Amino acid sequence: MPIREMIDTYPADINLDRGLIAEAVTALIDCAQACTACADACLSEQQVDQLRKCIRTDLDCADICATTARVLSRHTGYDANITRAQLQACIQACTSCKQECEHHADMHEHCRICAEACRGCAQACQRLLEAIT
Repeated sequence: MPIREMIDTYPADINLDRGLIAEAVTALIDCAQACTACADACLSEQQVDQLRKCIRTDLDCADICATTARVLSRHTGYDANITRAQLQACIQACTSCKQECEHHADMHEHCRICAEACRGCAQACQRLLEAIT
């Protein structure tokens, strides 16, 4: 709710649908949190050596999602090319992380939850990207 409220209070015109921006930023923040928590949970598993790629992918996705949320939260001097590129990178990171976490989802509930967060984030970013292009 505060994300949408902050976007709604922006005093100048925004070239994108404020609801789509709010939806994407919320999904990005949720995904970054899920990926960070999943990486931490993977580090606590007995077979951590089998989860190295998952941990790395989680951490990359979390960083990219957090950065994308910050980019989408700034509207002064908006550059559609930068926003488009950032969303594309985020969609790729979320897709890769989702796929990696799905490999472990049968054994680790945190990976299943993370994969779902990544799926939702990629979809929200795709909707916003389609509104830009």
